[in-house]
Amino acid sequence: MILLAAAYHPAKPNPRTAEAAPALSPDTLSISQQKTVQSALQFVITLGLCPYLLPGVGIPLKHRTEFSAVVQDVVSPHTAPSALHRLYASCTALLQIAQHPSLGSLILTRHLGDLIAGLCQLGFCPIKGKGEQARPLEQLKGLTEEQRTHCREALKSVLDRVYQPLVVRELLVLQGGSKQGLQSPGQEVKQPLAQAPAWLRHLCGQLLSERLMRPSGVQAVVRGIMEGAGTGSAGGSGAEAAAADWRKCDMVARILASCPQQSLSLEDYYRQVCPQILDLLHIQEKLTAHQFQRVATTALLTMARERPQLAVKYLLHPMLAPLLQCWDMAELAMEDLPAGTVLVKEAELSRCVEDVFKVYVAGNEASDVLLESLQPALGVIFSLYCFTKQNVSHLRSPCQEILLWVLEKSERKVALSMLEGFAGLGRTMQFLHPLCQFQVAGGGGAMVTVRETISDEEEALYQKVSSEQWQMEQLVDLLTHCQKSGLAGDFFICCLKELTHVAAKDEAGSDAVPLSCESLVELEQYHSQHLVGQKKKLLVLQLVAMLCERVSDTVFTDIVQVVEFVAVTLQRACASLAQGPEGAVEAQTLSMSMGLVAAMLGGAVQLKSSDFAFLKQLVPLLEEISRIHPEPVIQELAADLRITICTHGAFSTQTVGTAAHSTLGKIIGSNRSGGQTHANPTESPEDKTAGLSLGPPQSNENCSHTNSSMASNPSPKGKNGDSTVQKECPAGTPTAAHSPQQLQELLLSAYDPEIPVRAAALRGLSRLIEQRDPDGLKAQEKLLKVFLENMEHEDSFVYLSAIQGVALLSDVYPEQILPCLLAQYGCTSPGTRGPQTAETRMKVGEVLMRVTRALGDMSCQYRAPLIHAFLRGARDPDSTLRASSLSNLGELCQKLHFQLGSMVQEVTSCLTAIVKTASEAEVRRAAVHVVVVLLRGLSEKATEVLRDVLRDLYRLLKSVVVSDRDEVTVLHAQLALEELDDIMRRFLFPPQTLEKKLVVLP
Repeated sequence: MILLAAAYHPAKPNPRTAEAAPALSPDTLSISQQKTVQSALQFVITLGLCPYLLPGVGIPLKHRTEFSAVVQDVVSPHTAPSALHRLYASCTALLQIAQHPSLGSLILTRHLGDLIAGLCQLGFCPIKGKGEQARPLEQLKGLTEEQRTHCREALKSVLDRVYQPLVVRELLVLQGGSKQGLQSPGQEVKQPLAQAPAWLRHLCGQLLSERLMRPSGVQAVVRGIMEGAGTGSAGGSGAEAAAADWRKCDMVARILASCPQQSLSLEDYYRQVCPQILDLLHIQEKLTAHQFQRVATTALLTMARERPQLAVKYLLHPMLAPLLQCWDMAELAMEDLPAGTVLVKEAELSRCVEDVFKVYVAGNEASDVLLESLQPALGVIFSLYCFTKQNVSHLRSPCQEILLWVLEKSERKVALSMLEGFAGLGRTMQFLHPLCQFQVAGGGGAMVTVRETISDEEEALYQKVSSEQWQMEQLVDLLTHCQKSGLAGDFFICCLKELTHVAAKDEAGSDAVPLSCESLVELEQYHSQHLVGQKKKLLVLQLVAMLCERVSDTVFTDIVQVVEFVAVTLQRACASLAQGPEGAVEAQTLSMSMGLVAAMLGGAVQLKSSDFAFLKQLVPLLEEISRIHPEPVIQELAADLRITICTHGAFSTQTVGTAAHSTLGKIIGSNRSGGQTHANPTESPEDKTAGLSLGPPQSNENCSHTNSSMASNPSPKGKNGDSTVQKECPAGTPTAAHSPQQLQELLLSAYDPEIPVRAAALRGLSRLIEQRDPDGLKAQEKLLKVFLENMEHEDSFVYLSAIQGVALLSDVYPEQILPCLLAQYGCTSPGTRGPQTAETRMKVGEVLMRVTRALGDMSCQYRAPLIHAFLRGARDPDSTLRASSLSNLGELCQKLHFQLGSMVQEVTSCLTAIVKTASEAEVRRAAVHVVVVLLRGLSEKATEVLRDVLRDLYRLLKSVVVSDRDEVTVLHAQLALEELDDIMRRFLFPPQTLEKKLVVLP
């Protein structure tokens, strides 16, 4: 074969037959020849190598083949006089034959373990032995030192030449790993093997450590253990089995985390191995990625647990380097770099975020080392999370999971400090460098580039304020996922405390006289500190407002948080009263907090003895309120609440029960017997927990806390001393029948000057209509008048409640109510006092659209008057009303399923005239948007319904695209043209469908 290969000279390829396969070398073996060689190799291994291995070295023949007994009878194992020379001759011959490529692949892939076992015995087996091994070891004296050195060098050459995962696997089998299920490929171990001798185990350990310390050695060791031999389908099936065997992954991880004896030092081992462990996280092979990542994560966590300082230096910091580089740009001269220069590439940033997710979140080991190592990068991760919320990015979910994991695993005090840092209130959080910015990348990720310098100070200030506003919104959105753990409630209370502290500090600072400053420097420092304080106060106010709006419904999860909230509110009230008369906002918050305490004590929740221990911290504050508040009613309620808390509910006055009734919107049983509170047995558990929510309740049967928060007086007295709280929250018990007297109270309360009382009365009237109350339905004219008059109120809480009431009333009596609403919308009602304002007419338009949605398919009956009303509104002088009418017209067409009938001409003519003549951009936008809605809704039917006006609409849209100066109007026109283009293409070129018809002949 060598001579054939040497005499072979490949011919030049023929360009005409370039696609043909190249000619094979003459020494290439055919399939039959390979089988012959394999048979010969089996005879060599069976007769010339395996019988002369010492016990425990390699896998004996009797454990592998069926004819082992015959071989044992023919050849005496390792005790033959010439056994040593036969073993040396066999190994030497196999090594020489393996130098040829074709034969070497057959030997080193199928018989590598046997060859390694023979070379190990020849080159490393000690000459002296004890007991049974003394005689066979004595035979090694027949080998010269030169021969043994040759075997050692040959072993090293073979190990360096072969595929390393295969070498690792064979060394593990030779070391005794077959007991753990690491059989060689093609070799089935039928019986337990003899234990490998100590010298062989030590040698295999050294060789495995050498494999591990080589470049890419970690991956070779992991593949050798986890993938079988990494060959063919067997490796694939082995990979799938290993992915489910987490014990094997942990075993490999422990091996990687243990420093071998051959290493110079522990730090040197970490320096070589840690980068390779991080590379395991980036493997993308489908079959092996999962198990490799599990091994890498487990090894990293083990190293961080055992050697935290080295793990941080060589594992965690290199992994977090792209994130840390986003704020630490000390090595770069940022001012000299041009705008748009890429500082952190997309691949680096994406890989870093994914690695952090795999190690921290998927590993889920909340050790101090991991949490502390991630602290410097949290600000950048939060900035990246806020950036990904502005567009579509695959980094959004891992960033959110990382932040939530850190907040969940950290101590509560540390988590609150992190949230304050995200909001810009507490400690200094390392966000993105001021001269850098995140930029959308082509792969759906993000990259860090140099920010373009903005010379306009107002524009720079606007961008800064917008960015802070957006980060605040995303922080509140992140807190919506932390409500079950109670973190959102604790942070809300923390913000309230900070607000009280800032307000007190601001009030104390306002008394200082800046003229006392002796120099301009001190005056400048005073003003800068004052500006910082004002900014912090605005941030706190904005954050509290967002939290109240987004997460207030279920922000508190237990009694402790409610008590802390009430304590903070009472502290603010005491501070405000000490400075002067309280304002309307302070009065409302004080009433709400005291109402919450009264509701808890009145039976809204089941209080335990431990709960009263928390409630007792309110006693000094209630005593202070009862002493300094100017209102006698508030003083009395505060004193009664203090007594009720001190007696653990054994004593309670009517004032507490009345305040609880006002807060919950229903009567909670106030009859007390023997110190026990008996709640109303008709109440449901949902009703009892309504008092713990700061926002509007989920059920529409309960009065909102804002509506029923006792206004400025929690329990005012009438002339006869009777409580009049029921008039402030007149909804009563929703399930009970309403008498005419209660209906009259609701009608009177609908004109109350207090906004919460008026809104509560309107919602109570709406519930009467919704429940088809007979007395309420009889007074439909009065109800309509009340709702229409309240629609003119400037407060959104009032006029939205009125709009809901009119919509419900129209749903019950559409034939009587709709004509009145249409007259109101067109300013033709005979009973109106003067012309209706545009704002009122837009509110009526909202009512008409709600009625249309409620009627559903029945709205076709009122198609003509509704369309005419909106067309008339589209010609109103007020541009806002015109845009609103056109928007309502587009939605009406959708609700009518575009069944406009003969009014298509009127609608299209009106739209055409508005687009051509309207000077206001918002009016033209609305008109073109209606055209888009018509084309999109009609789809293929547009050519039939709009056949007479389709050409005019096309010309109109083309003129808008060419001549209109408003970008939004042009965009709407382009969308309409795209819809029209799709319609005409489907009309002119219908899709060809192949149909198969089966005809049964008679």
